[in-house]
Amino acid sequence: MSELHHECGVAAVYHLPSVTESPLCADVGRECASFLLPRMLQDIQNRGQLAAGMTTYNAHRSQLLETHKDIGTVSEVFRLSHRGKHESIMQQLAGPASIGHVRYATCGQDDRNYAQPFERQHIHKHKWFSFCFNGQLANYNELKDRLTREGDHHLARDTDTEIILHELGRELTISPNKDLVDVFSAAAKNFDGAYSLALLNAKGELMLARDPQGIKPLCYAFDGSLFAAASESVALLNLGFTRSAIQPVPPGTCIRVNETGVSTHRYSEVRDTAHCFFEWIYFANVASTLDDRSVYLSRTRLGEELARIELARNEIPLDSDTIVVPVPDTSKAAADAMAYRLRIPCREGLIRNRYSGRTFIEGNRARKVSAAMKYTPLREVLEGKRVILVEDSIVRSTTMKVLLKRIRELGGAREIHVRVACPPIVAPCFYGIDMSTIAELYAPRFLNNGEIDDEVQRRMAEELECDSLRYLPVDSIARAIDLPASQLCQACITRQYPTPFGQKLYQVAQNNHRQGLASARTYELNSTAIASS
Repeated sequence: MSELHHECGVAAVYHLPSVTESPLCADVGRECASFLLPRMLQDIQNRGQLAAGMTTYNAHRSQLLETHKDIGTVSEVFRLSHRGKHESIMQQLAGPASIGHVRYATCGQDDRNYAQPFERQHIHKHKWFSFCFNGQLANYNELKDRLTREGDHHLARDTDTEIILHELGRELTISPNKDLVDVFSAAAKNFDGAYSLALLNAKGELMLARDPQGIKPLCYAFDGSLFAAASESVALLNLGFTRSAIQPVPPGTCIRVNETGVSTHRYSEVRDTAHCFFEWIYFANVASTLDDRSVYLSRTRLGEELARIELARNEIPLDSDTIVVPVPDTSKAAADAMAYRLRIPCREGLIRNRYSGRTFIEGNRARKVSAAMKYTPLREVLEGKRVILVEDSIVRSTTMKVLLKRIRELGGAREIHVRVACPPIVAPCFYGIDMSTIAELYAPRFLNNGEIDDEVQRRMAEELECDSLRYLPVDSIARAIDLPASQLCQACITRQYPTPFGQKLYQVAQNNHRQGLASARTYELNSTAIASS
């Protein structure tokens, strides 16, 4: 599903003074704990390849906070392939505490000014801070209008990250003696949306926060001297923390770290949790565990759900001419499990070129070029076969159409039956996934707000030019992730949003779709339309 992107990922490290040196930091030492950050960011590079950056704290520098960020991958930004240049960058950034970020844009433009972390310099150390976040504020326009309307305020960037920056700055100005957690708690009362956030100030205080419904993932670990946190557990596991030491940050919770220790604070009333189901389906690294649920095992169970439905329908001959082929890489676990239950081979009929790089061409053409560059059909595997092609989801269908054509023409497949390990995507996301209008989605044009049935799937398959198409039903998702549906955000497959402004934006999206005004991202439309919905 290379046509869909997440917004970003965050990471943080803090080496506390301790009699016992953390063995995980033995090769860098306390004052250079920040050296661990680039490797953590590489582990969550799947969450964004547009830009990367980090901010470090060092009390022995005149520049107490130092930020390095740029457009590019982690390897490009931190010059990992050039030893001398990488070491020079990291020596400048040396410090016991650091936060970092990888980015893909769902809000704002694709230039260096939007790379995170965002730093706010100030003469007072408690007001000098840097922060980064993963997510999106659904009420971005309302907050933006309020800021620009009240007083002589100016926003330099069109992004909700800057909104959060100014909201925090305003609270620090209003209540200069407030504790950092109280400052965030006061600002967060105005936030409607999804976020995991890392903040570092010039007093050497680190703060992490997760939205009240836990829509975005965030986890942490602490061994007594080294504290680390990241959007995904794989970054902590690869530092050397044991799986049992890695814990999810509870929704509505801040974690504060300074030289005196680590403390946890509830900053917001916890509503019903609404973890984003797409994290397990697609976004997260397959080696990660999110909120105590394994990504790999969840995807395996999705494949078992596909197999269960396939066996019940008995539509395709499961003989020696039939093979299961995953769309690399996120569909592999589901495809393996499906094939195992069906007792037929799972073959790698599509090979992904991991070195094809990023494309800078926008729109559908970019997705077609990207699919052609990234996936090569193996004729030796596909020729003359009845292929069950397993995909994690279909969003816009551009990539799927290109793949089907290549599998048939270059691969020589006799039949192609698409099986999607996800229900149809029928509604936009306003919480940090790059799909914000109804018009760009594939399924709604066939459904007309109705439910999917055999006839709808037949018409969709005909339009895609495959022999058949089957989606998973909505209730399969909760079973696969092993969480109640009431604890998941499934808005893009149910049209039911977990926050008030999410539901308002959906009404705006529907109105604009009906009026043919759906070309702009819904959350970038003016707040008058939102308020009147």
